[in-house]
Amino acid sequence: MLLPRKLLQWRRPTQTAQFLAGRFLRSSPSFSDSDDDPPFTRIPKRPPRAPSTPPPPPPKPKASVGKIRPDEPAHSDLPFDFRYSYSETDPAWRPIGFREPIRFSPFGPGRLDRPWDGTAAARVGEGDGGGERSREEVLGKPLSEEEVAALVEKYRHSDCSRQINLGKGGVTHNMLDDIHNHWKRAEAVRIKCLGVPTLDMDNICFHLEDKTGGKVIYRNINVIILYRGRNYDPQRRPTIPLMLWKPLAPIYPRLVPNVAEGLTFEETKELRNRGLNSPPLTKLTRNGVYVNVVDKVREAFKTVEVVRLDCSHVGTSDCKKIGVKLRDLVPCVPILFKDEQIILWRGKVHQEHSVSAQCSSTPQ
Repeated sequence: MLLPRKLLQWRRPTQTAQFLAGRFLRSSPSFSDSDDDPPFTRIPKRPPRAPSTPPPPPPKPKASVGKIRPDEPAHSDLPFDFRYSYSETDPAWRPIGFREPIRFSPFGPGRLDRPWDGTAAARVGEGDGGGERSREEVLGKPLSEEEVAALVEKYRHSDCSRQINLGKGGVTHNMLDDIHNHWKRAEAVRIKCLGVPTLDMDNICFHLEDKTGGKVIYRNINVIILYRGRNYDPQRRPTIPLMLWKPLAPIYPRLVPNVAEGLTFEETKELRNRGLNSPPLTKLTRNGVYVNVVDKVREAFKTVEVVRLDCSHVGTSDCKKIGVKLRDLVPCVPILFKDEQIILWRGKVHQEHSVSAQCSSTPQ
């Protein structure tokens, strides 16, 4: 049985409690309806204090980008046609096609006053014929042996800061500008040659002297020191417009025919098989130094008819370039490029020369 809950008697607040509550309300600040917003943060009455750090300056306007097509095309008085490579191409080679439209000049649209024909930018007008005399004036008095020795000792070391690396492109057009840039602060520049161009170092020296106007004062294996001349003035250096990109190589006729000239198909096949089964004369490495390869091939052709060169890891493109240079320098006939192997045949012309030499040396 539930008993009735006893109700507690309500007590009236005492006079002391009412006095304390009234005193607290009188001391607290009065809030109006406009600035009392319980659900949100109270709006401050004073404005925010200014930051101590100054505001960042306004951004500068962007510099105007240079025009792709200048108002006037550049002009150069250099007395030769502009090509991508001077030492690795021959003006006598006639391409049978192009891999890109010839209207796209590697110098940029409207940036050169020489028309581009796919392989070269021919000079406009005739030369004045004084290029050789001006080169002699720039070179000045020949260097003495002591001066040459001092320059060689200064620039021949591998840690020389005035060095240009010459690769498989050979003497390229933009390299001419690099050489003149070094000549601003140095009397000579060290050129280190690697790859296919080292097969013919004489050709490299000729084009360096012919295109820059300098003089080769030192040559050791694949290292060349090019001297600028006594009277060289950097302020009067020639204008060399730069190529903006490397043009695609044209399409040339096939290097190796199915049947070698002067032979039948069976004889050509037999020579190719004999070359593949023969030991390699030498092994070429990628970006190596091939200075002695021509002499080795000429010496080998005195005893054998077919020579094999092992070009593993050299690359198909470099193999064909090596074959073209050996064809002209030895001379010989490339009859096969397969699996980075080059098979060279000395040809019937070599045999005829050797037979005639033996006949002339034999006493009657």
